[in-house]
Amino acid sequence: MTVEKMPIDTLVVGAGQAGVAMSEHLSKLGVPHLVLERDRIAERWRTGRWDSLVANGPAWHDRFPGLEFDDLDPDAFAGKERVAEYFEAYATKFNAPIRTGVEVTKVVRNTGRPGFTIETSDGVIEANRVVVATGPFQRPVIPPIAPQDKNVTQIHSADYRNPQQLPEGAVLVVGAGSSGVQIADELQRAGRKVYLSVGPHDRPPRAYRSRDFCWWLGVLGEWDKEVATRGREHVTIAVSGARGGHTIDFRELASQGMTLVGLTKSFVDGKVTFETDLADNIAQGDANYLSLLNAADAYIAQNNLDLPEEPEARRMLADPDCVTHPLLELDLAEAGITSIVWATGYSVDYGWLQVNAFNANGKPQHQRGVSSEPGVYFLGLPWLSRRGSSFIWGVWHDARHIADHIATQRKYLAYRDASQRHEGERREQQSGDSYPDSRLSA
Repeated sequence: MTVEKMPIDTLVVGAGQAGVAMSEHLSKLGVPHLVLERDRIAERWRTGRWDSLVANGPAWHDRFPGLEFDDLDPDAFAGKERVAEYFEAYATKFNAPIRTGVEVTKVVRNTGRPGFTIETSDGVIEANRVVVATGPFQRPVIPPIAPQDKNVTQIHSADYRNPQQLPEGAVLVVGAGSSGVQIADELQRAGRKVYLSVGPHDRPPRAYRSRDFCWWLGVLGEWDKEVATRGREHVTIAVSGARGGHTIDFRELASQGMTLVGLTKSFVDGKVTFETDLADNIAQGDANYLSLLNAADAYIAQNNLDLPEEPEARRMLADPDCVTHPLLELDLAEAGITSIVWATGYSVDYGWLQVNAFNANGKPQHQRGVSSEPGVYFLGLPWLSRRGSSFIWGVWHDARHIADHIATQRKYLAYRDASQRHEGERREQQSGDSYPDSRLSA
């Protein structure tokens, strides 16, 4: 297939959860469109994650409204392959116009005429609008403090697959969000000595009083918060659906043999130093945890819900020695550390999108996904319109808003004033006169 100079109304770049959701809403509104994906549908779920990854939300929650995980218990956590299969099935359900194996390499606005010219690995496309549905997990970030040490294997969490992938020896995991904690736990259960570098984080309960934390964030209005708390926009969330789902407890991880350390500061001459913030980071995570319990209890009382009390949820283990007497420096060789896993997040990469849609810091400039460059839209980014925007169900609702905006713009552009309407009628009449009804000419 060649798409050279192919005209299309709307081009969607990316066929992950955002691109599939966008295509569904555009299809419902009758907007001609094409979705291009450089790999396979939902490829990041397949090859951009470790082997044992499951969704962080239960099956009843982490899905689109139009299709359930009918082979799973609603409270189960879907594995990564099952999630990818789900999005493939969803796209098939409404016959999404997705073309895989085609990479978008450049987008520029046309000069002196509407729309954009898009260069791809399979030719050139002309489109009136472009929806960027590539999501936030584009370029794995390893901070510049990473040591230049050939004796230590270093990988990003995006490249981690399983414990057998790493050489024998202890492992330092940097980052205590969902990815870092789950990888560190898996390594520790595989018999590795693990050091986990814990920075600022939120630590919600996996479930409380018979309801998953996703349910609590929903009824408490947290998913729909439109503005992040100042200074907390990029704080990671430590929560896990692994092994049926459980609340992350750093003290429990320490009791199982894991050594907790503070934020990683620097590497010099084979030694790593840590900040003195470990106890504070643990305490702030506890405060976040308890605040959700308090809000849940208040909601139950206010609405007279019959949900079982759970006093044990407030019981905390004693601080382990690694918290009360934290390590501030560690010799990698003496500790037997042969690997470092950087669970330090991702950055976006919009080098191919050469339009005026970014602020002075290079971040997308938009209002609920409608960018400052007319005709360009962003979808799947954190806090696009609300807290839940980068989650599966949240991206579906954001896609509906963007599709409505596109459909409205198409209606405006289809408007014709009186003179244009009369001219159109005249041309139709002339066309009709040229091809008279055969019955009248008989």
